[in-house]
Amino acid sequence: MKNSQKRYKIVFMGTPEFAVPALKALIAGPDEVIGVVTQPDRPRGRGRKLLPSPVKMEAQKANIPVFQPEKVGSPEFVEILKGLEPDLFVVCAFGQILPQRVLDIPRIMPINIHGSLLPRYRGAAPMQWAILNGDEETGITIMKMDAGMDTGPMLLKRSLPIGPETTFGELSSKMATLGAEALMEALDLLEKGMLKEEAQPKEGVTYAPPIKKEQLKIDWNAPAQKIHCQLRAFDPRPGAWAIMEDQRVRLFSPELLPKENPGQEPGTIIRADEKGLLVSCPGGALLIKEIQWPGRKRIPVSDFLRGRKVAPGTRLG
Repeated sequence: MKNSQKRYKIVFMGTPEFAVPALKALIAGPDEVIGVVTQPDRPRGRGRKLLPSPVKMEAQKANIPVFQPEKVGSPEFVEILKGLEPDLFVVCAFGQILPQRVLDIPRIMPINIHGSLLPRYRGAAPMQWAILNGDEETGITIMKMDAGMDTGPMLLKRSLPIGPETTFGELSSKMATLGAEALMEALDLLEKGMLKEEAQPKEGVTYAPPIKKEQLKIDWNAPAQKIHCQLRAFDPRPGAWAIMEDQRVRLFSPELLPKENPGQEPGTIIRADEKGLLVSCPGGALLIKEIQWPGRKRIPVSDFLRGRKVAPGTRLG
């Protein structure tokens, strides 16, 4: 299909893996992605090498021009965006706030793919907060962007259940796919003149601020259900942690056992075997099945115990 036959000229803005399915859907669809805006290359991994974002790598595969401004709202970059003459911006986990002078550039509108059912969980970490709070449902909202934090009119919503064992990594993958599908559905409705704007209700507004480092520390005096949610919300990254043998150890893959209540002090390891670490908590126990020692890879507890003995009665700090 020639470019002249394309439906909309789109500038895509996104950075992490979560945004890649939406970009791929746009590239494969009837629209023309005329540019991709992503965060500058950042040092990552053990070697702290400068690495491109997943969105940049996907754009380069398709030979789409990539822009990496330190500040998307700088006068110089605003002029670049204007010169592209886009019909739409599509924004998905970009990582920078777009000022009004940027939002005003596209001919039709700027669209955002947000990882919650708005107005619940406005902000940077909606999926983690949904798991932290024990929600049984979340979803994607396609919205028209304004200068507020996720306050713009809703265009389309699609829901997704959160299973009792769902981790952030699993939820993020499903939500990324759902976001791409919802985006393409919204663009089809836009072409047909059937895409309707709906103001967000004033009731039910909640926020999902960025996760702070102190939220990763496990408080064994918290209810077992709450710790279970915490471990899942930070799996696979950045990982909730506890102290074992004076080391900060990340714990993963918990099984909630609400009927196991041995009456031992919270954080006490009741049993350590091939099934995992059974840890006492208020309101039950948690069976921890995977562990990551500092500087090591994440492994099953059964493998961990082959090289290290953990005695029942050990307290996790």
